[in-house]
Amino acid sequence: MNISKKSLESSRRTVAAYEDYAVRYDEIVATAPWPNERLALRQLMAAVESGGRILEVGSGAGRDADFIESLGAQVRRTDVTEAFLDIQRQRGKQAYKLDLLTDELGGPYDGILALCVLIHIDRDCTDGVLQKVAAALRNGGAFLVSLREGAGETDDDDGHMTYWSRDDFAARLDAAGLTIDWENAHVGGVDKRWLTFLARKP
Repeated sequence: MNISKKSLESSRRTVAAYEDYAVRYDEIVATAPWPNERLALRQLMAAVESGGRILEVGSGAGRDADFIESLGAQVRRTDVTEAFLDIQRQRGKQAYKLDLLTDELGGPYDGILALCVLIHIDRDCTDGVLQKVAAALRNGGAFLVSLREGAGETDDDDGHMTYWSRDDFAARLDAAGLTIDWENAHVGGVDKRWLTFLARKP
């Protein structure tokens, strides 16, 4: 996967912003997933047999992992932000550093979870990331991903944000060999519209 200097710099700014914000983020977010997130996580668990191995990319403080573990999954918690890894370890959880752009994902996994993660990946890197995801899934494995709906990209001191239309991202999933089984759109935060997809590797 070829990664431009611009993409790496954007990623570093985003990670730096989260390093500064992680503790505050953990203080203000809910201790359990919001209803739309629970709906999506239950869809993932319906696609993964009880006891299945799930890779979570961008675990943050680990609340989504807590939820799906309570439903019977085995979760490999990962994040690129050291401060989030420290928060999870302080909670007694095992969490590992993983950079979605530069690291191998391992596997094969029964499921891969990336909520609010690919929003920080440059559009030019997205196809390569989705190919890595597909390669790390077993045949029949499921990928749950959420994104911000919109157009274009922004890049500033707070990090990088990429926006997607439903059809454009669906086409990217298809090009990576992933078939959409379920999808949802909802408004969350300050009138922010989110797209969520559950896609399978045939």
